[in-house]
Amino acid sequence: MEDDELEAMRAHLPLSFGKTSNVTPPSEAIHTATRRTDAGVSSDSSTNKPESGFPSLSSSSKSWLQSVRGPKRNPKSSLAPPSEDDDVSVGPPPPPPPTQEKEEDDDGVMVGPPPPPPKGSGNGNDSDDDEDMIGPPPPPPPHVDSDEDEDDVDDDEEENRYKIPLTNEIQLKGHTKIVSSLAVDNAGARVLSGSYDYTVRMYDFQGMNSRLQSFRQIEPSEGHQVRSLSWSPTSGQFLCVTGSAQAKIYDRDGLSLGEFMKGDMYIRDLKNTKGHICGLTYGEWHPKNKETILTSSEDGSLRIWDVNNFLSQTQVIKPKLARPGRIPVTTCAWDREGKRIAGGIGDGSIQIWSLKPGWGSRPDIYVGKAHTDDITSVKFSSDGRILLSRSFDGSLKVWDLRQMKEALKAFDGLLNYYPQTNVAFSPDEQIILTGTSVEKDSTTGGLLCFYDRTKLEIVQKVGISPTCSVVQCAWHPRLNQIFATSGDKSQGGTHVLYDPSRSERGACVCVARAPRKKSVDDYQPEPVIHNPHALPLFRDAPSRKRQREKTLKDPLKAHKPELPMSGPGHGGRVGTTGSSLLTQYLLKQGGMIKETWMDEDPREAILKYADVAVKDPKFIAPAYSQTQPETIFAKSDDEEEEGDAKK
Repeated sequence: MEDDELEAMRAHLPLSFGKTSNVTPPSEAIHTATRRTDAGVSSDSSTNKPESGFPSLSSSSKSWLQSVRGPKRNPKSSLAPPSEDDDVSVGPPPPPPPTQEKEEDDDGVMVGPPPPPPKGSGNGNDSDDDEDMIGPPPPPPPHVDSDEDEDDVDDDEEENRYKIPLTNEIQLKGHTKIVSSLAVDNAGARVLSGSYDYTVRMYDFQGMNSRLQSFRQIEPSEGHQVRSLSWSPTSGQFLCVTGSAQAKIYDRDGLSLGEFMKGDMYIRDLKNTKGHICGLTYGEWHPKNKETILTSSEDGSLRIWDVNNFLSQTQVIKPKLARPGRIPVTTCAWDREGKRIAGGIGDGSIQIWSLKPGWGSRPDIYVGKAHTDDITSVKFSSDGRILLSRSFDGSLKVWDLRQMKEALKAFDGLLNYYPQTNVAFSPDEQIILTGTSVEKDSTTGGLLCFYDRTKLEIVQKVGISPTCSVVQCAWHPRLNQIFATSGDKSQGGTHVLYDPSRSERGACVCVARAPRKKSVDDYQPEPVIHNPHALPLFRDAPSRKRQREKTLKDPLKAHKPELPMSGPGHGGRVGTTGSSLLTQYLLKQGGMIKETWMDEDPREAILKYADVAVKDPKFIAPAYSQTQPETIFAKSDDEEEEGDAKK
């Protein structure tokens, strides 16, 4: 019976009664925190400045303001009260006059705000409907009479046509120097970033919360910068290229699977070596075959490797050189099908090889002096018709692979100070994007530049960082998000640009996931381990008090002044002797050894042994006793003076 009563009572209550549910903030509030202050710096922003005092206005809002502030309106009339003849009203109208009708409620007391008056209420003289409107009026339709308004509408339509996701931004931090390499897997779940701080950080969008922290950090080669990262076609492994001569392969979780062989540096012919002999510059996985990779090196060669054989490469490619010697290969790339290889050479030339039966090191396409400086990146289009190249000379060039004698277009003025600065395509390959470096006293900062592939003109420039250079960039096709790495000598990070209405997963997922609150059960005190007999290298550092007492006892470290000394000395120091025997020291202190030679006359000290030498000769004197002449000593000065006085 009691159960039936409880069920009946429960039926009158909501299902959520008695349950605590986590109140999640709406998605609009979450993405508002990551919204960029400016959607980007367009190419015409420097010339077309808004006339209004507002920083950014849409075309409709701008035309509305122009109609309000138009030349036909008298500016002094703003001080006068609005008349009924005005067609446009600015701001909310005054509240309507109170009605004379009585309330129908029996109590006569109204609870809460009064309902809005009906449209037909009021005095009979109120024929104008604008007086009964609540809130500000909607802006009038845009006027397209002037040429400026037409240009603004065209610009907005042009920008919306490309659909670049730039409204929101997050930054994946963690590196202490500039991020020089970037790789996003095909599914868009994991991001790899390599830096000049010798480390690779791994980010997982599915397991990451709004703190945006990496779940693993790797140091592939101690003391060598990370220069390139590349995922395999299946995203099960990735290639890591550092400044050393050996590339490494890691699995998806960051565990090392092996490193390739290093060649013999004393063999001059590079084809006879089993690996690179100098530092690597770039590396890329084959787009179709999961067992083939390509690397380039400063030793002047490109090599194709088999992942299953780390002991030797499968092919060595030596580029064509204008003069004999070793010129580094600064970058390399596969085409979409993996049938062609492009290489950027240190002399500014671009060389392309076709992988066909019997192919060798002779390039099929050779473009000498394509750039005036080292080439930092080359990129094939998916249709195999366009090749992009980026260089230290501050230019981005677009090449037609059917006619490589001259570039289709060269975009200049793109500063580049890093050898890993790349160039990339949008998912539909209608936009080309690349980053710029920051000059020493520049005010523009690091930019991400977008160019139209068909029109070969600039579309937009987006500011990424005011003080850091932009090195690597990528536009992921599945996520529809743009990745850009930046940094300087003291910091580095990866910026992710996205649009909540157009982008999917990726940054949209991790931003909305709040970090887990710490519980009492999560507290784990750090264990204190005492090992008094450990080696000095592993011994705990002594306390400051004990270390200070030990230093005070050491006269050298404490800089204790020497005490004053008296008496005879030795070696230029007073009060010291040349002997360090303990017995002599004790005899001196006891008075058994007296040093009186300092108070005696040297001549008298020698002559006192004259009688002993005559009576008991030793050593040499007995041998010459028969033939030795009589010894005659000189008289003292006093006797000579007395003799002279007598004379």
